[in-house]
Amino acid sequence: MGKGFFDVPLAVNEPILSYAPGSPEREEVLNTYKKMYQQTVDVPLFINGKEIETGNTATMSPPHDHKHALGVFHKAEKKHVKQAIETALEARKKWAAMPWEHRAGIFLKAAELIAGPYRAKINAATMLAQSKTIHQAEIDSACELIDFLRFNVQFMTEIYSEQPESTSDAWNRLEYRPLEGFVYAITPFNFTAIAGNLPASAALMGNVVLWKPSDSQVYSAKVVLDVFREAGVPDGVINMVMGDPVMITDTVLESPDFSGLHFTGSTDVFKDLWKKIGNNIHTYKTYPRIVGETGGKDFIVAHKSSNPAHVATAISRGAFEFQGQKCSAASRCYISESIWEDVRDHVIGDVNSFKIGSPENMENFVTAVIHEGSFDKLASYIDQAQIDQNAEIVVGGTYDKSEGYFVHPTIIKTDDPKYATMCTELFGPVVTIYVFKDDAWEETLDLVDNTSEYALTGAVFSGDRYALNQATQRLENAAGNFYLNDKPTGAVVGQQPFGGARASGTNDKAGSKLNLYRWVSPRMIKETFVSPSDYKYPFLG
Repeated sequence: MGKGFFDVPLAVNEPILSYAPGSPEREEVLNTYKKMYQQTVDVPLFINGKEIETGNTATMSPPHDHKHALGVFHKAEKKHVKQAIETALEARKKWAAMPWEHRAGIFLKAAELIAGPYRAKINAATMLAQSKTIHQAEIDSACELIDFLRFNVQFMTEIYSEQPESTSDAWNRLEYRPLEGFVYAITPFNFTAIAGNLPASAALMGNVVLWKPSDSQVYSAKVVLDVFREAGVPDGVINMVMGDPVMITDTVLESPDFSGLHFTGSTDVFKDLWKKIGNNIHTYKTYPRIVGETGGKDFIVAHKSSNPAHVATAISRGAFEFQGQKCSAASRCYISESIWEDVRDHVIGDVNSFKIGSPENMENFVTAVIHEGSFDKLASYIDQAQIDQNAEIVVGGTYDKSEGYFVHPTIIKTDDPKYATMCTELFGPVVTIYVFKDDAWEETLDLVDNTSEYALTGAVFSGDRYALNQATQRLENAAGNFYLNDKPTGAVVGQQPFGGARASGTNDKAGSKLNLYRWVSPRMIKETFVSPSDYKYPFLG
């Protein structure tokens, strides 16, 4: 018969453009950035294919230029949330029955739109809305979102091809139905790709979605929505609402048709959502699927056999790219005493060479943190470290919010492995170092495992394979994504499925088909060809 559709690989990772000086992509994205900066946009709710302006608006501003208004977005009332639910359930009747090839075609088209005509726009929007450098925007809003869309289609075909054994007497088949009801997608500010993937992955599997993007990411979320509309997502399948998160969530969770939560955000919010779902469990027609990726207190551990330059680079990139606002960003480091001075000198040199400012200037490695609340929290911890006896600022320690929310990359060294910044998730460009004795490797591994409630990412550096093996075993439960001799950031769709356990989430591994299994409810169908006509078995005589 030859190869069928299920046998053909659909996805390869999207190449990352360089944006080197003089490159055409650099000029295009800069021109797009300037054009979008000068315009003002009005982002309405999007319900059943219609744009709804409520008149109750909030201003959107670049974190690196907070006095400038990019535009406004409209906030929903309770009636709008109910309308979104009702229209989604109506749209489900046709969407769930849509042949999977046609759903696949829509999201493959979305990937191609981002790879081509929307690439500069979605990158520029992410630079403006989330203060990402062009490299961070490219690997996120372009490449990772493209990869999510393409690979999810491949994963879907692999899932659908998984069928039970049949016999000559009966044909057994699994039907991968969407969930009965609607999915609620809550997305974060820090990754445009996640904002697109959480609603899209559920919708690809035949579900309908109510999507609430972060208030700090609505500007680029609108571009994602525009892509979905142009790609042909039918009216009512993905509905976008913004506004009071408590009101929206309470309205969603009151509905008997709530069937799933796809969440990325803070641990406390996720725990509260889980509690509310549990309290409402008698309301629902089905047990809701709960999928969440939350916080992290991600680590780097460096054995005495490590290369100091490698460790320093992992800290510089892993802790400070995108201002440390990745869920996977390194924020606590354990460095063996004999290599500490070399690591310190390398990383101080790195940090002092960083250029800081607007992402429009592509010489800048670091830009602004997301909003004033984040800035103030980070500043308070830096101030405290300046006066605490058991902490010292190795480099950095300054900040300024007069024009943008700029926190200079800061390294704190502490003699207390349970110092506040070794334990508390900060979500910013602050990393804390604890230097351990060379002969305290095993005790340090236990310390790493027991210090934090989180278990998202972690990295171990060593030139000694026995030490790497020992760390891999001792830290088995300390990180869902575990890196040997590499920084703890930069998971690639299809290569390093992403997610953590403990307080870091349900570890359902975005970027793999494990996540898509959560958005289907299989039905087993057995068809018997010749039915028995006598109840008696041979043993009855």
